[in-house]
Amino acid sequence: MRIRSLGVIDDAVVELSPGFTAVTGETGAGKTMVVTSLGLLLGGRADPALVRIGAEKAVVEGRIAVPFGASAVVRAEEAGAELDDGALLISRSVSAEGRSRAHLGGRSVPVGLLSELADDLVAVHGQTDQQGLLKLSRQRQALDRYAGDAVAVPLAKYTEAYRRLRAVSVELDEITMRARERAQEADMLRYGLDEIAGVEPRAGEDVELAEEAERLGHAEALASAATAGHAALAGNPEDPEGVDASTLVAGAQRALDAVRSHDPALAALADRIGEIGILLGDVAGELAGYADDLDADPLRLAAVEERRAALGALTRKYGEDVATVLAWAEQGAARLIELDGDDERIDELTAERDALRAELGGLAQALSDARTEAAERFAAAVTAELASLAMPHARVSFAIRQTEDPEGVEVGGRTVAYGPSGVDEVELLLAPHPGAPPRPIAKGASGGELSRVMLAVEVVFAGTDPVPTYLFDEVDAGVGGKAAVEIGRRLARLAKTAQVVVVTHLPQVAAFADRQLLVEKTNDGSVTRSGVKVLEGEERIRELSRMLAGQEDSETARAHAEELLATARADA
Repeated sequence: MRIRSLGVIDDAVVELSPGFTAVTGETGAGKTMVVTSLGLLLGGRADPALVRIGAEKAVVEGRIAVPFGASAVVRAEEAGAELDDGALLISRSVSAEGRSRAHLGGRSVPVGLLSELADDLVAVHGQTDQQGLLKLSRQRQALDRYAGDAVAVPLAKYTEAYRRLRAVSVELDEITMRARERAQEADMLRYGLDEIAGVEPRAGEDVELAEEAERLGHAEALASAATAGHAALAGNPEDPEGVDASTLVAGAQRALDAVRSHDPALAALADRIGEIGILLGDVAGELAGYADDLDADPLRLAAVEERRAALGALTRKYGEDVATVLAWAEQGAARLIELDGDDERIDELTAERDALRAELGGLAQALSDARTEAAERFAAAVTAELASLAMPHARVSFAIRQTEDPEGVEVGGRTVAYGPSGVDEVELLLAPHPGAPPRPIAKGASGGELSRVMLAVEVVFAGTDPVPTYLFDEVDAGVGGKAAVEIGRRLARLAKTAQVVVVTHLPQVAAFADRQLLVEKTNDGSVTRSGVKVLEGEERIRELSRMLAGQEDSETARAHAEELLATARADA
């Protein structure tokens, strides 16, 4: 990792080797910035207070080697990231104003994507993570993780049934609670549909009636105009001497026909006049028919207006015209069928809910059985690990219980509360010495004991669900003496199957590391590129001496430091 302008770190490079790496340094030197930096790379919360005073932003860049085909690689490639020789390049920046940006494999990505990859890449544990282990939900998750498919398979089925039950219950409650509203809606629809059915509107009828009403309302004027037009075109029988258009056109055609043989142009004009005569005859005939067919019956006009009024009553309520009224009726009929089916739907949902509750009870029982079996193995494994961590008489166990709830599901003849993860309340118990009753670890473990329980749990996990890298931030707090040596030895063993990084103040732990990094500040209080260095030979002995006695040059401390290193090498 390269870290710039983060906390006390100005610009530093931290290269973490395979195996066991210990990060040490004076209090306040910036050791925990290693953990903070890795947390940022893995999608942790961006706190602008982390930005070094005077800097515009803090930047952490990391190169994480990942195995080919790992789920983290697949997810990264789906996001458009490219691997660099089998490694993921991750960058995270935090501005002094609080803006945060993330890049993965050369592509800008949401910070949330880094969080998705975190579980497959690094397991980070610090003092806050120990506090998290005190939560019952985290203890149940730890047990489920250890159990593997024995719990994961029934839990997946349980989760699916639980989600369906929730959806069915919500729909059932909605239908039941809104029964009155839905009944009122159904009554309104029935009234409207009955009203429309009583009128029996026809598509386009309102337009046709409007045209007919206009025509009937002006029947006399229309008839008079048609008669006058006919007379002008074809003559008036009552005035045989009158001149009409047809007679005049016919006279013109006769005049031209008499001389048409002498000029083709004039013959063409004569033909056009003949066409005009034919057209005048047709129009005159249609005007005569129109006048004869025109109905001036006032009774028909009254009937049309009455029908229009009935249609208008519908359009005022259900749409702007008859077409939209008919569309409302179609939609209303479909909705009424849905509402009228409520009773049947309630019966269906009730039956499905009862069936799902019964199914959920069976799956919950299977979950409890699998957790109980896994809890015995998990507790035995953690207890064995504690014996290696200078707690030979400690015993770890699990309490798996359920809470009675009349609204719950039936499991083993009891009706118990249930949730998205089953019916079990899982609690990790510790009896630190013989004769002590098992108590919740929050009450039964001291700070140092809690650190060792946490480490034991992680070591057990490493054998069943390993991640490539484990990072412990002063997980050895509150521990000293022989227990510290045992913690160092156990971390070294864990490092045989995974990369282990430990931020520690204990020389007994640091001595077991394959590589020791020293974080030290310059005179101006910052950590520069040269402020993180690998300790070897004499430098490592001096640092272990300082950690032991606060004096690098103490002969006694040096002897003790050399003895610790010799013990660690012999154990390896």
